[in-house]
Amino acid sequence: MWKRYFAVQDLEQAIALLSEHGEQTRIVAGATDLLLELERGVRPGVTALIDISRVPGQDRIDLDERGWIRLGPLVTHNHCALSPLIRQQAYALARACWDVGSPQIRNRATVAGNLITASPANDSITPLMALGAEVTLRSARGDRSLPLRDFYTGVRRTVLRPDELLTSIAFPAPPPGSRSTFIKLGLRRAQAISVVNAAVALQMDGDRVRRAAITLGAVAPTIIHAEAAQAYLEGRALDPTAIAEAAALAQTSASPIDDLRGSARYRSEMVRVCVLRALRDLAAGREQHGYPEQPVALWGPQEPHWTIPLPVRLEHAQSLPIETTINGRSRRFATGQHKTLLRLLREEGGLTGTKEGCAEGECGACTVLLDGMAVMACMVPAPRAHGAQIVTVEGLAADGELHPIQQGFIEAGAVQCGYCTPGFLMSGAGLLLERPRPTPDDVRQAVTGNLCRCTGYYSIFEAFERAARLAEQAKHPEPATSIGRGG
Repeated sequence: MWKRYFAVQDLEQAIALLSEHGEQTRIVAGATDLLLELERGVRPGVTALIDISRVPGQDRIDLDERGWIRLGPLVTHNHCALSPLIRQQAYALARACWDVGSPQIRNRATVAGNLITASPANDSITPLMALGAEVTLRSARGDRSLPLRDFYTGVRRTVLRPDELLTSIAFPAPPPGSRSTFIKLGLRRAQAISVVNAAVALQMDGDRVRRAAITLGAVAPTIIHAEAAQAYLEGRALDPTAIAEAAALAQTSASPIDDLRGSARYRSEMVRVCVLRALRDLAAGREQHGYPEQPVALWGPQEPHWTIPLPVRLEHAQSLPIETTINGRSRRFATGQHKTLLRLLREEGGLTGTKEGCAEGECGACTVLLDGMAVMACMVPAPRAHGAQIVTVEGLAADGELHPIQQGFIEAGAVQCGYCTPGFLMSGAGLLLERPRPTPDDVRQAVTGNLCRCTGYYSIFEAFERAARLAEQAKHPEPATSIGRGG
């Protein structure tokens, strides 16, 4: 899919490579969109990838000295969904990020990548636009910053130049009394592209709206502001009449199209409904209702902001083997540098337990643990395995003993056709690392990225519950009972 693959130590190396190779290159941070585009032949001119995922310090969310919240280029959707700062100061962004894909996708997909892909249905753009975000772009010529709304020129088109790297996303911390929320309408509860989405951010003066921002996604070529609705709300209390009128005005701002996910007429009506619901939730103070106190990330017990730095800049070609650790064993692959991690594991590694179901991050059959985090192997470039620790389904059992999640599946009869089973097992193993005593809601969150075509979810849920009990018993075995014989 690519001819050259560079893994860099710092952003300066990436910028130098962008300057040298220009339009032939693309940046790899999470690559969840990019790999699909390359697989489908959407970017035939791209011959080189520049992987910045090992650059330390770029996955931070900070409040800077100006009072702006700043996201580095490696901040993922899970980082935002679990960040106390984002949840408290910019809930709309936390909610949008949690609504993206599945835990495995959110562990790789970056907010910066979501912005650059520039689909009007992308979820994180809408709240960031409502929050007044700006982006900083860096090249060998220097930095330039611009409002996010000026970043887009059309469907999947931005002002990003071939030699530029998006290095920062920032927005002012909202003043006291501010509230925000995000509403997404999809065709299913998880792993869904927005049919319509809406973000609402309000600055309040007592019970009246001082400033309103209402942004809409998937209803125009780019994310748009519902300007008439915003102007109408300012100075008004959030009473039922004002909410209904603002929602109706928001509807007039949309210019949706017909497509497979919904008709233009349906989308137009859903704009009104989504804005109505958002404003009602904000008025009642219940915008965070239903959001988990601690969303499941499947990234294990470790601190989420961590990077294993590279000792030197690398170019992965056939002259540079991929050296990695899989299931506790050192492995060295002289070929496979131009494949996905899924195909490296199956074809070079002979580890066929990791299944290829969809090859586009929809089914979860290829879930593995990469440096402790659950990811879809079909959406990870193979060179990312260099220097990494990988666990596949073949590595779950240890010392001749099945992993509790494997034993749980056996006891609950949770295997039907079996094709999805390795992915569910890996998600279960990741969940037990993160939550030794998961709740039923934790289990449901953990498997949102795993599709069972046999509809065997009830047995699978039971298997997860059994696995948690088995893991707990293994940690705290009951003392043996001695029974004496009476004489």
